[in-house]
Order: sequence, then C-alpha cells, then structure tokens
Amino acid sequence: MQPIDQTTSGPATSVGERPLAGIRVVSVAVNLPGPLAAARLAEFGAEVVKIEPPTGDPLAAAAPQWYAELIAGQRVLTLDLKTGPGQDHLATLLEGADLLLSSLRPSAADRLGLPASAHAAGAVFLEVVGHDGDDADLPGHDLTYQAAAGTLDAPRMPLVPVADLLGGERAVSAALAALRSRDHGGPATRVRVTLEDAARAAAAPVRRGLLGPGGPLGGDLPTYSLYASADGHVAVAAVEPHFAARLAEHIGSTRDEIARTILTRPGAEWERIANELDLPLAVVRPPR
Repeated sequence: MQPIDQTTSGPATSVGERPLAGIRVVSVAVNLPGPLAAARLAEFGAEVVKIEPPTGDPLAAAAPQWYAELIAGQRVLTLDLKTGPGQDHLATLLEGADLLLSSLRPSAADRLGLPASAHAAGAVFLEVVGHDGDDADLPGHDLTYQAAAGTLDAPRMPLVPVADLLGGERAVSAALAALRSRDHGGPATRVRVTLEDAARAAAAPVRRGLLGPGGPLGGDLPTYSLYASADGHVAVAAVEPHFAARLAEHIGSTRDEIARTILTRPGAEWERIANELDLPLAVVRPPR
C-alpha cells in the first residue's frame, strides 16, 4: 500500500514565537490526547509528521472541524505500520527526528517495534497511555478515567474531556523535559504519560474539598455561585475580599439578596454592569 501524503497549512508565526523550530516530531497518535500534544508542539514551531492507519483517525469522523484544527500545519501520511513497507517508511521518517509520539497501548507499540525504532534513530519515544504498571494494557477512555477519579456527576455526561486535555498538556511538558535532558547529554528515553494520573490530578480540587458538594467553591459560597437572571443564568466569582465587598455594595451580600437582584435583569446587562464595577461575572453560555 502506497502512503498517502497530505500537508495542511497552519497559522504563520514569527521566529520568536517558534521556540521549537528545528525540532522534528513523528506522531502515530490518534483520537485526542496525542493529537492535542502534537498540535501544541506544532504551535511552538516543531515540524510534525502525523501517521494515520488506513482506517484513519476516528476524530476526523467524530469532530471533523476540531480534527482539521489539530492537524493544521502538519504533514499527514496514511501508512500501514503492520506491513514491511509501512515499517520501512517509518524508519525513513525517523531519520533525524527528535521525538516519536504514540497513543497506542504499550503492548501494541512494542509489537510494532516503535520504542526500538525511536531508539535506533536517537529519538525520544513518548507514549500517552491510559494506565501504567500491571494495568498498562487495560482499555479505557476519558469517560472511564474520570469515573475512576471521581470527577463525574452521574448520570450527567461530562462536557469536557478533562483527562484527555490535561493528558495532552502533560505530554507536551514531558516532551520538552525529555528533549532538554537529551540536549544536555542525557540519552533519548522512553517517556510515559498516563491519562489515569491526569484524571486523578484534575480531581484534586474535589478530593481535597475545594469543589464538589460541601466545598467552598462547590456552591456553598454565595459570592462564588450560579444565579438565574431574567433570561438565563450568570456566574458570579467574587471570591477575593475586595470583589466580595463590591458585590455586597452594588448587588447583595447574602445568597437571597444576590439571587433577587440578579433575577431583575438579563445576563448581557449584568455583564455590562460587572465590567463597569470591575466584578468577575459572566453569562452562562449554552454548550454549543
């Protein structure tokens, strides 16, 4: 099977905005966390080649506009890495590469020889996986990682893929650290970022009692809460004393006072008033 090559254009940036100019990344990651990381590395100036299997990246079908945003400025190839020609083409792409990014389960990556291929090329092998240790090959997705971490409010589905987003950013941090270590004489290594850990980190505010039922930022504070307006809802976040004092002076200090006042005007008007008063307040927009 001949590789299909497609290059997309990304936003132009100045040299000063491209700290990773000269860094070459080969990504075999699909779905969300890996492509998010690759997109961030490309934003920083890295040259990214994205390899997709013959079946494509599932994100392209699920969210085509987001997929297009994430591959902007990258060279996209379709390769079957389970074949000899696909493996040979990957080896060619890795010549001179600095980083190989994967989102495969560790056993699948090992079967394809990805860690060995990266090592042979002197590139860092960075894998974004669900779990580590004895559970490294357990299947999972953002929903299951959040469920285990305690960030879901069942039966409602999450609006944001927290583990995937944070996992992608953690992968960027891990890539930068590994590349810096290599530049200072360290070996090209195999670095693993786990989405289970990312979800647990995101759950820390709930686990430590800051958010969630009974938490001060979970709705118990009247100065940090959601209120019904004349045409929807607004979010009030007057946590600091000077904001709380200003809120009390112009809108109210107790939950009942604030609720009665907010209900008298539409959200857009409250945003205008809040801007004039220098208060942290925003209209709650619908998800779409």
